[in-house]
Amino acid sequence: MRKGQRPPWIVADELWERIEPLLPKAERRYRHPGRKRLDDRKALCGILFVLYTAIPWEFLPQELGFGSGMTCWRRLRDWHQAGVWDRLHQLLLAELHAGNQLDWSKAVIDSSHVRALKGGPKTGPSPVDRAKTGSKHHVITDGNGIPLAVSLTGGNRNDILQLMPLIEAIPPVRGKVGKPRRRPQRLYADRGYDHDRYRRLARDKQITPIIGRRGTPHGSGLGVHRWVVEQTIALLHWFRRLRIRWEIRDDIHEAFMTLALVIICWRRLTR
Repeated sequence: MRKGQRPPWIVADELWERIEPLLPKAERRYRHPGRKRLDDRKALCGILFVLYTAIPWEFLPQELGFGSGMTCWRRLRDWHQAGVWDRLHQLLLAELHAGNQLDWSKAVIDSSHVRALKGGPKTGPSPVDRAKTGSKHHVITDGNGIPLAVSLTGGNRNDILQLMPLIEAIPPVRGKVGKPRRRPQRLYADRGYDHDRYRRLARDKQITPIIGRRGTPHGSGLGVHRWVVEQTIALLHWFRRLRIRWEIRDDIHEAFMTLALVIICWRRLTR
C-alpha cells in the first residue's frame, strides 16, 4: 500500500451512502439495553479486513476499532440472510448499465477450483487436485468482465450443471428506460460446457451459445472472448479469503463471494 493511500478495507463515503439504506435496522431494547451496539460501518470495515487479509475471525485486531471477530461474523451472516449484498450488487449493476458500461452483446462463463480445508456443505473430492476436498467458484460476466452472478458447488461438480443456474441467477438490471435487462445475446464457454441439450436450453432463453467442442484441437479462437471471465476470477481470488475456503458454512463463504463481486463492480463504476 502506497504512502498516504487509504487501506482497501476502509469503506468510502460514496459506497457507504449506497450500503446504509439497505442494512436492516436493529432496535435497541430500553429496559435491558446491554452493551452498546457496534457501529455498522465499523463492523463492515472488520468484515472487509477479513476478506482482504484472510485473518482468522478471532485474531481481528480490535485496536483498529472493528469490534470483536464474532460480532463482525454475525453481521456478515445476518446481512447476507437479509439479502443486503445481492441488492447492493443489483444496485451497482444498474448504475453501470445506466453509464453504458455493461456489454449485453455477450456473456462469458467459467469456473475455478479452491481447496476447502475444513470441509462442509458444497464440497467434494476435486478431480484436479488429487481428490482433495474442495469447492468450485462458478462465474458469469458480461462482455467487459463485469460479474453478473456467481455460485458455489462441490469440487467434483460438473461445470455444465451450473450453466443454466448461472443464467437464471443474473438479476434484472435496471438503469434505463424500458424493461430490466437479464439476458445477453450470446454466451461463450469452453469445451467443459459442451452438451447439445444445454445449447438447446440456452437457445430457449433466446441466447446464442458459442461453446467449444470436445475432441477438437486447440486454437478455436474462443480465448479472444473468454479471457475477461478468467480475469474476473483472478480478481475474485485476489481477495485472500477466497483463495482457500476456510468456512465450514457454505452461506458464509457465499456471503464473502457476493461481497467481493460488489467491490469489483464498485471499482469498475468509480473508474
